[in-house]
Amino acid sequence: MRLETGLWGLALPSLAATRSILTAASFEEKCLQFRPEASAGARVTLSDNDPSCGTNSQAVTADLCRVALSIPTSNRSSITYEMWLPEEWSGVAYEDLAYGTANGFATVGTNNGHNGTNGDTFYQNDDIVADFGWRSLHTSVVVGKKLTALFYGAAASKSYFICCSLGGRQGIHSAEVFPDDFDGIVAGAPAVDFNNLYSSRARYFTITGAADAQSFIAADTWQTTIHDEVLKQCDGIDGAMDGVIEDPTLCKFQPEALLCGAKKGGEDCLTGAQVQTVNKVFSDYLWPNGSLLLPGMQPGSEIAASGGLYNGKAYGPSVGWFKFAVLENPSWDPATFTTDDALIAGQKDPGGIRTWPSSLAAFEGRGGKILTHHGQQDQQITSFNSIRFYEHLAGGMGYAPEQMDHFYRFFRIPGMGHCGSGPGAWVIGQAGSSAVQGIPFDREHNVLAAVVDWVEKGVAPEALVGTKFVNDTVGAGIAYQHTHCKYPAKSIFKGGDHDPSEVGSWECV
Repeated sequence: MRLETGLWGLALPSLAATRSILTAASFEEKCLQFRPEASAGARVTLSDNDPSCGTNSQAVTADLCRVALSIPTSNRSSITYEMWLPEEWSGVAYEDLAYGTANGFATVGTNNGHNGTNGDTFYQNDDIVADFGWRSLHTSVVVGKKLTALFYGAAASKSYFICCSLGGRQGIHSAEVFPDDFDGIVAGAPAVDFNNLYSSRARYFTITGAADAQSFIAADTWQTTIHDEVLKQCDGIDGAMDGVIEDPTLCKFQPEALLCGAKKGGEDCLTGAQVQTVNKVFSDYLWPNGSLLLPGMQPGSEIAASGGLYNGKAYGPSVGWFKFAVLENPSWDPATFTTDDALIAGQKDPGGIRTWPSSLAAFEGRGGKILTHHGQQDQQITSFNSIRFYEHLAGGMGYAPEQMDHFYRFFRIPGMGHCGSGPGAWVIGQAGSSAVQGIPFDREHNVLAAVVDWVEKGVAPEALVGTKFVNDTVGAGIAYQHTHCKYPAKSIFKGGDHDPSEVGSWECV
């Protein structure tokens, strides 16, 4: 199964209080009363995991009590539920559960109401769609808080959520609809305005065509010819030629420079049809009346998107969503996708999944905090959509950036792909990556620690220091670090004799 809700954790009033409740012996006895699968310092075997998730085991780095449940949510739907309870409690994917327990959180994840990565179980089953849209996460919170209190003998003082992509959307949705569920939320690359996002993903196949179409561009052309030209036109805008586009909003890429005949020798060039493909990919997706449906992709993302959204095949998750949840037509041909299908998706809004709040006043009113981040080379969700959401929310609440800062802070991460990876300093403590083991668990370097300190100490994050490891391998050492600024500030290179690989060579302006 794929634990799409990611990670959320519960914290007791203090670690000292926890240790007084449980000794090593009583922890094991307490765990066995739950009839769990207990694991400590080894790998948990996931023999029942759906093969499409690509995970059959998970390393565990803390002594913990693992509880796995199946919880019915209706007479035709249920969620698979995992709760990992560490011996020393300070207060998804299985790797997210391991991440949370390693840092002392009682941690919960669910399969979002369906196993695997296909959408066929959505077909004619609104209950599973509801689990996917919102019910799985909320149910996990309700059950998790009860089980945690039973296990540790004390109620949780705070609860936190951290995830990315679909999980990031769930965090925003939870803040809107269930403002009491979490005290702090880390929402990475949130898939907000979900139906339009999936419509945009479905559209790319109609732009590129299949691999034999004149409009199609091979992956190596995207990754070399086009990407090299993107860097040539846009890398230096920030004053540093470092292979990373600091602010893609400033990059107005002109693919016409690659038109065959315009380049000497006619090699490594694009046909007219291919130039149109590039322009469409990087242009906003509009409704027939000219209004915005979703922003276009940001330049720089083509390296990874060439093997996914632009690979000459219909994007699988969007196909499943339209076939089984939106149109309820298993024989639907994704090559026929138009804005008519996008309109149906928006009107139907299966499971109330859209997630496009114009106010989070209730969440703010109870002291809740949200930290969002988005990679500026995201190959699956355009980073421009997070800017669009920030402005939408600020406009709906009538807030200037200084007022948004009270409860909602957004960080753009240059050179980071979808939730991680890429040429930039992308390791910021996000869940789902083993690289987080190489950075300290503090508010300067780690988004989860940052939101905890914001909630519990009132210290809000002004900037984040991202880390790039050599070959993305912790053991190989740190290649460089970079300061990521709080939106709407920009990270500006100081120039002169400054080294762009040094943290102090950049400032937030």
